[in-house]
Amino acid sequence: MVTIEEIKKLREMTAAGITDAKKALTESGGDMEKAKDWLRKRGLVKAGEKSSREVHEGYIGSYIHQNGKIGVLVEIDCETDFVARTNDFQTFAHDVAMHIAAYNPLYVSSEDIEENVIEKMKSEFVEEVKTKPANIQEQIVKGKLEKYYTEVCLLNQPFLKDENITIAELLGGMVGKLGENIKIGRFSRIHIQ
Repeated sequence: MVTIEEIKKLREMTAAGITDAKKALTESGGDMEKAKDWLRKRGLVKAGEKSSREVHEGYIGSYIHQNGKIGVLVEIDCETDFVARTNDFQTFAHDVAMHIAAYNPLYVSSEDIEENVIEKMKSEFVEEVKTKPANIQEQIVKGKLEKYYTEVCLLNQPFLKDENITIAELLGGMVGKLGENIKIGRFSRIHIQ
C-alpha cells in the first residue's frame, strides 16, 4: 500500500502529478528510485508521442556565471505561450543554460554535426584502433563516436544537476510533465578568457 507521504515525497522530487506519482510507486512496489525511473521512462514515451507536433512559442533561457565571464542564451520551444510562461518551463530553460555554461556543448544533437566532421572523427578513430583485432575495431570506433557525441552534443550529455540522466531524458520528463512538445532550439555561449 502506497502512503500519502510517499506520494508527496515523490512529487517533491520529480514534480509529477498525484496520479502519476501514485501509479509509479504502485508499479515499483514502493521503491522510490524505481518510481523515479518509471516516471522518467513514461516522460520519454510521452515525448515520443508528441514529437511531431509543431512548436511556435517558447522562451529564451539565460545564465551568467558568477564571475560574469561566461554567459549563455538558449532557445526552448513549445506549443503554447501558456506553457512558455510557467515556472517549470522557465526553470528548465535556466537549468539548460546553466548546463551549457558548465559543459560547453558544440551542438544540440548529433544530427546537427556536419557530415564531414563525423567522417573526420571516424577516420581518426579507425586510425587509433588499427592495431586492435579486426573483429572488434568497428565496435571500438562506434563506442568512441558515442563518447564524442556525449562530449559535444547537448542532448547526449549527463545533466549537470543529476548525472544519472541525460539532457534528452530531462527534456522528455518536461514533455511528460507539461503535456506539450518541447524542443531545444539553439544556444549561444560566450566566454571571456
